[in-house]
Amino acid sequence: MLLNLSEQAGEALHAQISRQVRARILARELGGGELLPSIRALAREYRVSVITVQRAYEDLEREGLLHSHPGKGFYVAEHPEQMTRTIATRRFAVAFADLVARSRAEGLDEAELGQAIREVLSGGGQR
Repeated sequence: MLLNLSEQAGEALHAQISRQVRARILARELGGGELLPSIRALAREYRVSVITVQRAYEDLEREGLLHSHPGKGFYVAEHPEQMTRTIATRRFAVAFADLVARSRAEGLDEAELGQAIREVLSGGGQR
């Protein structure tokens, strides 16, 4: 499994693993029923603690994206298209609400936020 982990990132290692595996599941790069690398194998490959990988896998299991079979490992949960889209939409709404709150705290009003959103959606608001 190809992950990009960095101890210099402002995000905990287990959160980096969760985020990257989640993204691959939601993008359907990892299919339903697919066996993930064992906790020990992933920890060894990326030189992180077994507990770090275990926390990441357990976070994804709580979200309903993985399920475990004791003694066999963690598998990608089967998700119909609508459930996958619902999970992605919910995660977007949470992140977007935080961004809107921070933008309002910096003085942007609804019209300015709307304009910025339209620019980004049209491709003109890229960095």
